[in-house]
Amino acid sequence: MKYRDLGRTGLRCSEISLGTWSFASQVYGDVDEAQAYAAVDEAIASGINVFDTAPLYGSPAVNGVAEEVLGRALGSRRDSILISTKFGRYSTDPSPNFHAGRARESVEASLARLDTDRIDILFFHSPFSEADIHDDVWAELDRLKREGKVRFIAHSLSMFQQTKGMALRWAREGLIDVVQVVYSLLNRETEEFIASMGALNVGVIARESLANGFLSGGITRDTVFAPNNLNSRYTREEIAERVDQVERLSFLVRGEVGTMPQAALRWVLENPAVSTVLSGARNGAEIRDCAAASDAAPYTQDELERARKMHAKDFPAA
Repeated sequence: MKYRDLGRTGLRCSEISLGTWSFASQVYGDVDEAQAYAAVDEAIASGINVFDTAPLYGSPAVNGVAEEVLGRALGSRRDSILISTKFGRYSTDPSPNFHAGRARESVEASLARLDTDRIDILFFHSPFSEADIHDDVWAELDRLKREGKVRFIAHSLSMFQQTKGMALRWAREGLIDVVQVVYSLLNRETEEFIASMGALNVGVIARESLANGFLSGGITRDTVFAPNNLNSRYTREEIAERVDQVERLSFLVRGEVGTMPQAALRWVLENPAVSTVLSGARNGAEIRDCAAASDAAPYTQDELERARKMHAKDFPAA
């Protein structure tokens, strides 16, 4: 596993990191808790030191199920890794809650669920506009930092086109030190923004880099998704279009890059402004496969140019 600077934070992060959405939300199917523990164990054994979670990754009745699972899985190994979580959206109430009181309440609850005394990176969880942000939240976040409960403030972007300006301004003003954005072979709309973050020395965590599983190598034109799977929303035509695009990019599987997930993650890592790329692996075998992308030989400029020419369109993110 190779490591990169997480922007201006002074933190060193593994090139591959582990996201925990699937530990609780079941958006890609059922996940056994023992498999989640195995995924965390294998991630640490593979050199991964960044784990991303959120209160939103829960159930309609209980916030932060994934945080609880992650806390139990990490056990005494907390000090060797970095935890990022979020605030502002919750599985019991997904409407925006970006104000001082909710920020503190959220952080305190996350600390308890994770069984830790600090959050390394705290993300605003997908505000859709400036109107979602209460002015009092910034002073409260600063107090949480001074108390040592939060180390760095960050912004996880959704509704990218309408929120990128807000994130860029926050980064320039020094209000945030890390961003999290969708970036994959099937969705490249954030490339200019990522370059801007790199110029500001802001850390970039790439997410959905397997394009909600379409770059996993396991989805075909005939795949039928279970009703609780995020991809069940797509028509047969939309599924075929995505599969066709992946097939055109399959030349990226070569040599040390032995699988499509490795190719997808390796391609993201070719962007020097990316600090780490999130894997949503659900078990030990999947995370071991993803982690191998870090040590694979970089793509040549010819391969990258060919991949650029093969890109037909940006598919919407989740």
